[in-house]
Amino acid sequence: MAARYELKMGAATREAFGKALVELGRTDENVVVCDADLSKSTFTHLFGKEFPNRFFSCGIAEANMVSIGAGLAASGKIAFVASFSAFVLNKGFEQLRVNVAYSGVPLKVVGTHSGISIGEDGPSQMSVEDLSLACSLAGFTVLSPADEVAMFALVKAAAYHPGAVFIRAGRVKAPVIYGAEQEFVIGKGIQLTEGNDLTFISTGLLVAECLRAAETLAAEGIAARVIDLHTIKPLDRELIAKAAAETGCIVVAEEHLVDSGLGVRVAQVVGETNPCVMEFHGVQNTYAESGLPEEVMEKYKMTAKDIVVTARKALARKKG
Repeated sequence: MAARYELKMGAATREAFGKALVELGRTDENVVVCDADLSKSTFTHLFGKEFPNRFFSCGIAEANMVSIGAGLAASGKIAFVASFSAFVLNKGFEQLRVNVAYSGVPLKVVGTHSGISIGEDGPSQMSVEDLSLACSLAGFTVLSPADEVAMFALVKAAAYHPGAVFIRAGRVKAPVIYGAEQEFVIGKGIQLTEGNDLTFISTGLLVAECLRAAETLAAEGIAARVIDLHTIKPLDRELIAKAAAETGCIVVAEEHLVDSGLGVRVAQVVGETNPCVMEFHGVQNTYAESGLPEEVMEKYKMTAKDIVVTARKALARKKG
């Protein structure tokens, strides 16, 4: 049966990002940071306070910020640019495509306030397409950490990763899944629980919800494997293929449009390796609305109990 996780609330992944930047800045003077007038929200203000000569406030101009960051990265700096995901990707996409992806520049791009869990900020600032957009950029590596531990480690790994990187971060506090000893390798997923009845594959905030869903199913005698794919691109094909072969049933859960996110990418791997029953749990062809984060997540079925419903549907199909 699935191992029990005692999930305690930790910091938001955006806060862990800001703290990781400061530590990077203390150890490497080549680290520079650009922000688009949202530094207190993205937590890049922590870096700016300690290293004002290496921090550039670009104003409400994400496209310009991306171009400035690309220039800094091209000149040999370890350059990070940060804004809300909805802004840095939507407003800066042409610059990301031409000045970063096409040009082969190793810029590090961080989008905070991703998904619908930002709550009161409303749909104009809820990015439910960011993983899809980032994955569509040739040469980009795409990361989506599940908690503060993963974010801290992956920001540091991204800094020295060859090529451009997009990192997805959230606004709300996230349950702590990992201990300080956990190793994170870009491109390698992490299996959190054992189980041969079905596999939950998730990323970001919904990894914790999948762990809770696995506990509910364990009480019914159903053993669910839970996998955290903190790297969306490139995918851990071996881990996905193994889960498909051994459980024959996969539920992908994500705080993103199901039409174009993690589930579509996982399905491609499953189709090419070990086809099996799959269900996709996420935002269904809509935009959410403003409300308290917990209310929004409840209404749009981003909780463990909702994921259990999808899991039962997948298991029924597996039994035929």
